[in-house]
Amino acid sequence: MTAVAPGKFAGVVEAKVTLVVDSIDKASRSVVLKNAKGETMKVVAGDEIKNFDQIKVGDNVVASYTQGLVMTLKKGGGALRERIDSSEKGSAAAGEKPAGYEVKEVTFVADVQQVDLKNQTVTLRGAVKTIRLKIKDPEQLKLIKKGDQVEGVFAEAVAVSVVPAPGKAKK
Repeated sequence: MTAVAPGKFAGVVEAKVTLVVDSIDKASRSVVLKNAKGETMKVVAGDEIKNFDQIKVGDNVVASYTQGLVMTLKKGGGALRERIDSSEKGSAAAGEKPAGYEVKEVTFVADVQQVDLKNQTVTLRGAVKTIRLKIKDPEQLKLIKKGDQVEGVFAEAVAVSVVPAPGKAKK
């Protein structure tokens, strides 16, 4: 999903997957997960995974991922390049099925180093690294000039939870 206004961009990407616990090896703290196609993968749960003993064969493991970016063009620039990182983590309480989340956020000011009209890219130099972004909208690209700045926030969140196996349907 993207929302665009002159000199502004907001985009979100979301993904969610549900896998079924196929088998558990408590000695190695590993779990074999199966997707809807029957494909399996083995995952080792490190010590940071609390309540491992609460996981049962047949439980669902639900993982969701969200990534968002909001940027605003600042004509003429002049601000210092900067980057501010923040994060937050959480996990299930004792006795509950394992669950956890992590959210990371980066607030930034970056300099426009180059605008490539032919390849529809903009090169941004931030406080830590330089990246090249593809700008699909030619009208937006025309607004951006070398020496301008972009202010923005990039955020990503991952959440994983174990959900009890669905109950059998009563006849």
